[in-house]
Amino acid sequence: MAVPSSHATRRQLVLNLFIYPGGHHEAGWRYPGARPERLLDITFYQDLARSAEAAKLDAVFFADGPAQVDNIRYASRFRLEPLTWLSAIAAATTHIGLIGTASTTYYEPYNLARLYASLDHLSGGRAGWNIVTTAVPQASANFGLAETPSHAERYARAAEFVDVVTKLWDSWEDDALVADPVSGLFADDTKIHPIEHVGRHYRVKGALNTPRPPQGRPVYVQAGSSDDGRSFAARYAEAIFTAHQTVESAKAFYADIKKQAAGLGRNPDHVKILPGISPYIGSTEAEARQLHEAFSDLIQPEYSISQLKQITGVDFSGHPLGAVVELDAFKDAGPAKLVASRFQLVVDIVRREKPTLRQLIDRLAGARGHYVVVGTPEKIADEIQHWFESGAADGFNVMPPWYAAGFDLFASQVVPILRKRGLFRAEYTGRTLREHYGLPRPQSQFAEAARATA
Repeated sequence: MAVPSSHATRRQLVLNLFIYPGGHHEAGWRYPGARPERLLDITFYQDLARSAEAAKLDAVFFADGPAQVDNIRYASRFRLEPLTWLSAIAAATTHIGLIGTASTTYYEPYNLARLYASLDHLSGGRAGWNIVTTAVPQASANFGLAETPSHAERYARAAEFVDVVTKLWDSWEDDALVADPVSGLFADDTKIHPIEHVGRHYRVKGALNTPRPPQGRPVYVQAGSSDDGRSFAARYAEAIFTAHQTVESAKAFYADIKKQAAGLGRNPDHVKILPGISPYIGSTEAEARQLHEAFSDLIQPEYSISQLKQITGVDFSGHPLGAVVELDAFKDAGPAKLVASRFQLVVDIVRREKPTLRQLIDRLAGARGHYVVVGTPEKIADEIQHWFESGAADGFNVMPPWYAAGFDLFASQVVPILRKRGLFRAEYTGRTLREHYGLPRPQSQFAEAARATA
């Protein structure tokens, strides 16, 4: 049954396809019909992006991390460098946004600014930067560090990093590139500005050697939900990828971020809150449950327990699968060198549901702690609409358990219901990711300063 909509004519869902090699269930690559032999085939990802574009989704989203994690033995845990992959996807699509992850801890601002400016230019204004600080301990040794920088240090570095990159993208005013063969003037160099940044972490002279991106700046996306992450997101993010198991938790997060953004003088409508959702879709409830159970049967506990250790720092390898997980197991663990929000999510599940170890790893296997929904297309659409209209989400990052059929089911059966209810677009009305999200194109801070002194 459809949930009544009071916002259908004035507020639209944001829907991204979160592409994760092998699917978002840890055993998705094993499910019949999955195509693990295509995981290094760019045409596979181009086909996924074309399907998402045909469904008029806002963007495709690629996560990344600069390290090989420890538990690749049983799951598709390698990473494809997102900007290279998204550039190839840009050539195969015309409208869909292209969001990729890059770390402020392990990139340099000037290089990153060039990379994303280039993606924005070659795609005609469809780039988004998912800003992460990278907590995984395996990464630091790849960059000559003895240990992972502390949580506070990573976020301090990230704030300065974003400030520098923003200045670099603004360093060319919009009309600096003239290219007038009659006058012979190629660029108005009075409108190209060295940024002269000197800070605690960076010294960058600038200007960028690439003209200003079509969107002014790529869309700023962020995925942290810790206290520092929330403050950072409220200040900088234009879209926030977050994980919640309950609508109550999502509403509290949503209200907090919107309040913080407003307190910083930002328009809260320009900060899109996008929880992850992983749908298991069947023509009946029983069929959907059977699908979910089929994935659960493919779980390999050794892998799942190693995943749980990565999230919580607690080793359950000697714990019987049928025994209840006690809350005390986490009392000596802590998020100092972990992803704090994901650690808390697991603790909350244990406190709320008192699961056995098997039940807990089953919960996390579906989408690494993101919201798993099992049911008919109407039920999935009802859940999406309920979260959207109750102040829990502005949209969702869709996380199919497996590819490509897992997404095809969502696109062909759930999206039409959302569209019929007036919650999602029938056609694109713009070409850039900012236009899809309803975000303004920012002015160059250097152009604004020049006008102020004119």
